[in-house]
Amino acid sequence: MLASGSVLSLHRWPVKSLGGEPVAALRIDSRGAGGDRAQALFTDFAGTRRAMTVREVPRMLGWAAAYPQAPGEALDPDAPPLPLLTGPDGRRFTWDDPALAGALSDDLGREVELVRDLALMPDLQDSLLLTVEASHAALEDELARPIDLRRFRTNLHLRLDADAFAEQRWAGRRVRVGEAELELLHPCVRCAIPTRDPDTAEKWPELLRRLARDHETIFGINARAVRPATVRAGDPVTVL
Repeated sequence: MLASGSVLSLHRWPVKSLGGEPVAALRIDSRGAGGDRAQALFTDFAGTRRAMTVREVPRMLGWAAAYPQAPGEALDPDAPPLPLLTGPDGRRFTWDDPALAGALSDDLGREVELVRDLALMPDLQDSLLLTVEASHAALEDELARPIDLRRFRTNLHLRLDADAFAEQRWAGRRVRVGEAELELLHPCVRCAIPTRDPDTAEKWPELLRRLARDHETIFGINARAVRPATVRAGDPVTVL
């Protein structure tokens, strides 16, 4: 056993690059967390149709998505409900609202296509993201300011009795989380998205510079569920 601890918090992001929601439980399988990035906004970038992200359109952070009708483990990964989106002005739209695409296009300054894919659309296909509180706290100490965990778009945030950034050496290991077993894939190399404040979209480049200088631009580790299971906040965690 390399380390043990518990689940501090769980998070899902119904629409890629929009704000998400904390949850008390997640049903997971080999695709990832049920409902996580099951939707995305697509547009044309220089003749190529692809998903929009905060890298190109920081204003996406002004929008948030949630599944209020399926809290926690009530969400079936094979049949997640349509998400509810909330805009910067507080207006709410269901995913099938005919007015949603126009509202997004007007606010984001691009023609938007709404795409839903139950195979899920994380940056790394068929994966979850795990982060560790010791590393989070150490990075806050290094930069001498609080760091909102939402910047890193984690799915499972863990408290473990391991040194900060120890997870960078755990690729190929397995971790038990309650009734679930996860295969640890490889550390997560960060792009510029965490430099954007999740509430204001203000850029903080020093965050990425510090990760690059001292931590190989890594924060967190990607994982994949060995079998379908439900994980819950407070579950015991063991890294094998």
